[in-house]
Amino acid sequence: MVLTRGDEYPIHQTPEPIAYSGTDRNFYDRYFFNGYAPDGSGFFAIALGVYPHLDVIDAHFNFIRDGVQHCIHASAELHMERMAMAVGPISIEVLEPLNKLRIRLEPFEGMAADVTFTGRAFPIEEPRFTHRIGPRAFMDYTRMTQNGRYEGWIEVDGNRRDLAPDTMGTRDRSWGVRPVGARDPQPMPGHTFPGFFWQWTPVNFPQGSLFFHVNNDEHGEAWNTRAAWADEGAEAAQLSEGHGSMRTRLHQGTRWPAGGTLSLAVRGAPEQVSFEPLGRFQMRGLGYTHPEWGHGHYRGPLVVEREDIHLEDLDPLLPENLHVQMPVRVEAGDGTVGIGVFEQLIMGPFSPLGLTQFLDGAT
Repeated sequence: MVLTRGDEYPIHQTPEPIAYSGTDRNFYDRYFFNGYAPDGSGFFAIALGVYPHLDVIDAHFNFIRDGVQHCIHASAELHMERMAMAVGPISIEVLEPLNKLRIRLEPFEGMAADVTFTGRAFPIEEPRFTHRIGPRAFMDYTRMTQNGRYEGWIEVDGNRRDLAPDTMGTRDRSWGVRPVGARDPQPMPGHTFPGFFWQWTPVNFPQGSLFFHVNNDEHGEAWNTRAAWADEGAEAAQLSEGHGSMRTRLHQGTRWPAGGTLSLAVRGAPEQVSFEPLGRFQMRGLGYTHPEWGHGHYRGPLVVEREDIHLEDLDPLLPENLHVQMPVRVEAGDGTVGIGVFEQLIMGPFSPLGLTQFLDGAT
């Protein structure tokens, strides 16, 4: 047994100490944040992941300026300490659970930051994501999501800027099982990797927050989806849940979204909203599909690196570039305008959008 600081808190999920999370080697626990100015500029994003059974913790801080996505990646040994919330220069501090958190990037290779997130309403809980490939659990996790406001500053190469007034964004917390660390080399007999389609569109409107996500199979059938609405300041009992249906466009020659129209049946939410991209953020900057900084990979006792991604120079059909978040202008049917993100990842065939190969682009 290994007792740690977490054992002082009433958060145990198994009969064992907090250092253990059941028996699945792919268990993870993650923080995610993004933020943007009211016009979609100044996009930044942060992630921190704990992998208890790989004994690894990693984190990433990203900021886009003048067409370049500046990234700090950090990975360290966890030493079985589940309450560790810092990796090298990147740290997260919970100031008020479920409402207020502080993210810091201590100066490293020209980058530094200190930003604080405050929620606009109580977080929503998305339906549990459970998906199998044959008999093997590919995903089994829960996520909560919350829109909010940011204050603070970010510095890149000596240019320090305060966040724009009314900078907004989204944060989430997810935990459970998904592929992390080194890939399992043993195939599943008779079961190839299926097509994977993911969309996530949290939106900040002046009067409240709109959330929609969908996981589809290669035929367009949803295996996990939910739409939700939270008025400004809403408590848990005041959140509304319902359904949504998205019609999507792709940029030619890519799998990146060029916009879409979302129809909704959710109390308090607009009946229809449209999305217009304002930029592009590559999720590989947070470790997603990154060829070197994938989630949970062991890099040594502590490794920290800076990476600069020139967004216009990327091949859109390389696997590491498929997963994107687009800051978007969002307009409701009544003319109300909001700001948010349109996240999308399509891998493999997806017949509703005419994608027939593993990595073909839209025609």
